[in-house]
Amino acid sequence: MATVELLFSALPNHVRTARLVAAAVARRAGVDEAVLDEVRLAVGEACSRAVGLHISNNVSAPVRVVLVEDEKKFSIEVADEVAHRPTGPRRDEHGGGPGAVAAGEAVAEDEDEMGLAVISGLVDDVEVSADETGGRIRMSWPTTPDALLP
Repeated sequence: MATVELLFSALPNHVRTARLVAAAVARRAGVDEAVLDEVRLAVGEACSRAVGLHISNNVSAPVRVVLVEDEKKFSIEVADEVAHRPTGPRRDEHGGGPGAVAAGEAVAEDEDEMGLAVISGLVDDVEVSADETGGRIRMSWPTTPDALLP
């Protein structure tokens, strides 16, 4: 099992590099050529989400991408270091009632949900988790062992 770990500053221009690295490692792992565009798009969406979370929460830690080649699947984990709040009733900064959300926060949450919907539409095997240490998006695709490159 080979692993590649990529750490990059939370800057939008680094997302393209993460997509290119993911596609190259996926190709080497034996992911079907027809699926590589989906890998690129899903990784780009997950990395853009992590970068956005880091920027909007003033987190200076790098975004982490781990790519794992296994015998039967290729996996990618994109991790942010933004502490995620538990869901539930919230109050906006202007004292709105339970469930009220500040306008900027509502837009960010809508964008976040849209990004996760795009990823779910691209990847059959996806897992999203978040806690007080950060969030993770794990995605995997089947590999074809006979398609492995030397």
